[in-house]
Amino acid sequence: MSKLAFMPQEIIRAKRDGLPLSREDITHFIEGLSNGKVTEGQAAAFAMAVFLKGLTLDERVALTRAMTASGEVLRWDLPGPVLDKHSTGGVGDNVSLILAPAVAASGGFVPMISGRGLGHTGGTLDKLEAIKGYRAQPEIEVFRRAVRKAGCAIIGQTAELAPADKRLYAIRDVTATVESIDLITASILAKKLAAGLGGLVLDVKWGAGAFMTSLDRAQELAESLVQVANGAGLPTAALLTDMHEPLADSAGNALETHHAIAHLAGKRRQERVHEVVLALGAEMLFIGGIAADLDEGRRKIADTLASGAAAERFGRMVAELGGPTNLIERPHLHLDMAPVTREVLALNAGVVTAIDTRALGLAVVALGGGRTRPQDEIDPAVGLTQLAGIGMRVEPGTPLGVVHARDQRRAEAAAARLRAAYTIGENVPSRRHGLVTARLERPS
Repeated sequence: MSKLAFMPQEIIRAKRDGLPLSREDITHFIEGLSNGKVTEGQAAAFAMAVFLKGLTLDERVALTRAMTASGEVLRWDLPGPVLDKHSTGGVGDNVSLILAPAVAASGGFVPMISGRGLGHTGGTLDKLEAIKGYRAQPEIEVFRRAVRKAGCAIIGQTAELAPADKRLYAIRDVTATVESIDLITASILAKKLAAGLGGLVLDVKWGAGAFMTSLDRAQELAESLVQVANGAGLPTAALLTDMHEPLADSAGNALETHHAIAHLAGKRRQERVHEVVLALGAEMLFIGGIAADLDEGRRKIADTLASGAAAERFGRMVAELGGPTNLIERPHLHLDMAPVTREVLALNAGVVTAIDTRALGLAVVALGGGRTRPQDEIDPAVGLTQLAGIGMRVEPGTPLGVVHARDQRRAEAAAARLRAAYTIGENVPSRRHGLVTARLERPS
């Protein structure tokens, strides 16, 4: 199809019917997303056609490259490797807020382009925007300065970086196409390639609280990401991690930010979060040549947390991007708190044998902490804390979690959702897999 004859509906029709798209077709469609020639309805139809019919590897590469080329591609001149991490999303996953400054304190530079929440999962960008004054979408030069001075900067997509993906990303959230491996692959990698990275590590979630509920599907996504990224010249590895329960015991934007700050400051470090931070950080330092092997990488990341160097980097990043200078010391001054809290108590004695983690994420959305439409405003203060984990023994009256809400009505509804998400049984469930389930190395 020539550019002069470009008709979005014909590209949609071809993919709807399961036909392969040429590189030119995909390029023209993505250009149309950027310049307004493709309507929101057409973009939604394209996303659904891709979801139902899928893309070949060549189409995935073409889509990734087209979305990368829709905006500026950054170039860096820094005295260390430019590295990043991306998670496919989970409940209570605040790892980026801890990991980016830990890698920066270890000698890497982390220009992280993050997204907002999708579906039942929270977004890193939403967590940071809970900090009063934080500029999540600064000018490119402000972003560059923050990376140089703090070693890391976590921002959202600006108008200059992968603008076509920014539009499609929002549409996926409200058209039930979030789980498409093809669209996830292109969306993640377009932003990462536009950021000018020298190395990338992926955290691909699987389980009840992940978009990929099965290990096989998560493995498929991880393989797609690693294959396409390395094929595009970006050294990339991936870890598969378990999301059958919330990673942190908090879910909600300001609440997860509080949790991350406590972890950085050494006031409270949950084992599950700490393990994922160390595992991903080790991969990043290894792929960037800062650590000779993964064991050394883990030690370096652990040292930055123990010494307070990672916390200092996080505080510096926040200040560089317009936030307060004393966030680490006085987080309660700069993060809103919901006016209503409700403790949710177990009704029966036993052991937590399963958690409907997706339902917990949806409870946060229903409280106002997530979106059902791209234009929705979110309430950063609401969410859940003190969530009981799988294997925990409870008695009648033992707290399963605490709801943080804007009013009593929403608190009651969220409490019912939280209690219904928990299965209490007699025996501690056996685990066939560890928290870090599998590792995919980049091709040698």
